[in-house]
Amino acid sequence: MARPDIFNPEALSAPGGTYSHVARVPAGATIVAIAGQIAVAADGTLVGRGDVERQCEQVFANIGAALEAAGGGWSNVVQMMTFLTRREDVATLRAWREREFPKLFADGRYPPNTLLVVSALANDDLLLEAQAIAAI
Repeated sequence: MARPDIFNPEALSAPGGTYSHVARVPAGATIVAIAGQIAVAADGTLVGRGDVERQCEQVFANIGAALEAAGGGWSNVVQMMTFLTRREDVATLRAWREREFPKLFADGRYPPNTLLVVSALANDDLLLEAQAIAAI
């Protein structure tokens, strides 16, 4: 399985949270793109209406399930993009990531991540969406 090289160049400031600036993928790796995941369980029900922390749990559980289905895991993630619909949820998301990412990324190598606050997602009840790219 490919292991991405994740690092923070000295020429850049230290990351301000649970992410890194750069991920380099070895030649020959299979690239897996995971579509934006939302807080919808496998049975189609919305999880955590109005509760961004519960939505975090479901969104990242969905990404984990997709990684496993593709033959990989969290250590294969080379980039993520996260979308929030409410600026006031940034602190909650960051706290959730500070608590949970050390469990998901046990080696402490957090992939590059872009966080965007957007006006809306596909459904007004969705507060969070996250997508990932992995190298397996």
